[in-house]
Amino acid sequence: MKPRDIFLAKLRRGAAPRPGIGSATSIVTSDLMDKVGAFFPAANTDAETMARLAGAGYTELGFDNVMPLFSVWHESCAIGCQVNWGDRQQMPNCGQALLADVHELLSIPRDFLKHPACAVPLAALRLLKQRYGTEIAIVGKVFGPWTLGYHVYGIENFLMASLDEPDTVKKAMRRLMDVTVAFARAQIDAGADALCVGDHCTRDLCSPDAYRDFLMELHQELHERIACPIMLHICGDTSDRIPYIRSTGIECFHFDSKVPAATARELAGDQLALMGGTSNLGVVLHGTPAAITKDIEEKLANKIDILGPECAVPLNASYKNIRYFTDEAKRLCGAKA
Repeated sequence: MKPRDIFLAKLRRGAAPRPGIGSATSIVTSDLMDKVGAFFPAANTDAETMARLAGAGYTELGFDNVMPLFSVWHESCAIGCQVNWGDRQQMPNCGQALLADVHELLSIPRDFLKHPACAVPLAALRLLKQRYGTEIAIVGKVFGPWTLGYHVYGIENFLMASLDEPDTVKKAMRRLMDVTVAFARAQIDAGADALCVGDHCTRDLCSPDAYRDFLMELHQELHERIACPIMLHICGDTSDRIPYIRSTGIECFHFDSKVPAATARELAGDQLALMGGTSNLGVVLHGTPAAITKDIEEKLANKIDILGPECAVPLNASYKNIRYFTDEAKRLCGAKA
């Protein structure tokens, strides 16, 4: 099987000769930018540079997929947030919320998909599909309504409103869903085989009851409205909401190392695929060869479907550690590197 076929099969817990290996979040390190000559901010604002850096996930890291959206800010920028697109030592960021109050009606530009923040990754996806589309999986990325709520209204305001005025927050999230779905569908049209949906409803910002009451139904709806397999990504300890995630119908959960692999597998059951779970700190940044091997063996023992980092890798990590992870995973699985 080609890497693309393995990745997409394991995304649905299907049969394949080995687990998939890859990432649904950023794989960018400073030395990887040096290696391929593609740097922030241009890799976030120029389609060719973005595609070249994303392609390094395959050419330099040996992954079964590529994913060109390295930040959390693309659709938020397109609807009005002011974004700093980063540099060799800094990830993109935004210092100010778009609106001050959840009662303020968000005006979504009708042509927001034509804004460079969306148009550039769509063009990069088309380039990646042309270059690698029969060999490896092309993965896109969008952000869900909880994360977009943080971006538009500010984390503190949004979270306080979720406690004090839940109906107002639900109305705002319903409007933000349209942004997520429109950008997702555009990425599918541009060539994405699957999508990561990031939604930062981690335990320290969102209780399990809040996930159930605000997000479970919306994530189920995203699964129904987006016509490709989905990897839902949530950082942190999510053991208290994996059973809810399992009920959404979403194909795969991209989990954090704060959830032990054995716990994640038990809670996910037989139908929900699992991806990631490898510590960025203990393995990607500081991992010795022995630590990397031990981590992979743990993931294999617990039938993790797609092996790889838990979240966006640190810029100051070495891409060579990630490449070693890939090669070691294939060796342990009996596959050719």
